[in-house]
Amino acid sequence: MTYLGIYLIAGLGFLLRIINLSVPKGLVFDEVYYVDAARDYLAFGVEVTKNDPEFVVHPPFGKWLIAAGIQIFGDNEFGWRFSTAVAGTIAIILIGLIAQRLFRSNFLTLLATFLAAVDGLALVHSRTSLLDNFLTVLILAATYFFIRKNYLATGIFLGLALGTKWSALYFIAIFGAVALYRAFTHHTGRNLIRPTVERILTFSLLPISIYIVTWSGWFLSDRGWGRDAGSNAFSSFFKYHEQMLSFHTGLSEKHVYQAHPWTWLIQSRPTSFFYESPKTCGATSCSQEVLAMGTPFLWWAGAIAIFVVIGFWIKSIVKHRMEPASTIIVMGIAAGYLPWFAFDERTVFSFYSIIFQPFLILAIVYCARWLISQNQRWGNIAATAFALVVFFNFLYFLPIFVGDVMTYDAWYSRMWLPSWI
Repeated sequence: MTYLGIYLIAGLGFLLRIINLSVPKGLVFDEVYYVDAARDYLAFGVEVTKNDPEFVVHPPFGKWLIAAGIQIFGDNEFGWRFSTAVAGTIAIILIGLIAQRLFRSNFLTLLATFLAAVDGLALVHSRTSLLDNFLTVLILAATYFFIRKNYLATGIFLGLALGTKWSALYFIAIFGAVALYRAFTHHTGRNLIRPTVERILTFSLLPISIYIVTWSGWFLSDRGWGRDAGSNAFSSFFKYHEQMLSFHTGLSEKHVYQAHPWTWLIQSRPTSFFYESPKTCGATSCSQEVLAMGTPFLWWAGAIAIFVVIGFWIKSIVKHRMEPASTIIVMGIAAGYLPWFAFDERTVFSFYSIIFQPFLILAIVYCARWLISQNQRWGNIAATAFALVVFFNFLYFLPIFVGDVMTYDAWYSRMWLPSWI
């Protein structure tokens, strides 16, 4: 019944993602880059600008997934966004499956799945053709197999994640380090050699090999950027990546919606993906917005829960026993959130926080488990009440997650903080 519950909740999440997916009309926010790239991949196998090679700063795999939706449903809003809607639905399922593995509780599994389905940030990403949602679902798949100690599958999904965005590197590093630590704690002497070599290759050579394969279009074409920059294809590939690295580390152009990582947990400066003032709401002033913001009560509680879980994790380390649930949560937060603090001058946005959103939800569920362990009846009541509050909070903000047209007053009533405008 638990797994049926996961899929039923995910089914409702899919409906939220697929209904009116063509709204807003036209390209929204950075869709202008990624949809154009997907069109190029379908036509040429690489990204071009007219007849000239185009310099791009993200790997191809996520853009190929967008291209798949266009190939199936056509070059229209629904086709652009279909793949990310599917990815967002799979993410809900994976969060439920991971929760079941970590907590072994039907109630907590369904709680995690439900919270994943009613987060505004995840919904907006699932209805907008960007790369971050694909990155998130691939990292979740890698996490699921990591928990099961299927390191081969973990390495494959980490490689695909790296082929979507470079920020997967942090997960490769942390997952690889923990896998290697497990080898050293379970093997000694000559028995240590084989698992050590296997895990080094699984978390280095395998992801890198898959990453290179995702660039097949660039290798097979003579139209890719910098294709002839070196003496051979791999030399050119390396030089191209030097340019990409220079771009990522040097991006400091100011943007009205940029937000320092310190503010991401409380979503104090969400990114507006779309805003217009149409004249179709029956009032003198109308608004239509897609605001990439997490459901406030969920994220505000999650911000507290993360620090609570870190405290429990440190306590378990002091006692020389690495507790699985808190360890996975800390790993996800460390890999998905902490690295951004190293790029203090870089232009960054709060919608990047989608990558660690699943671990924030798991942190809330971890705290719910602790409450239930103290008093099962009141813990269950508190967790259920919290889920209901988050649900109604989500419903209240739903119009600005999906781009509904409303009166200006109705829109403004949802701008709880001045920084949300």
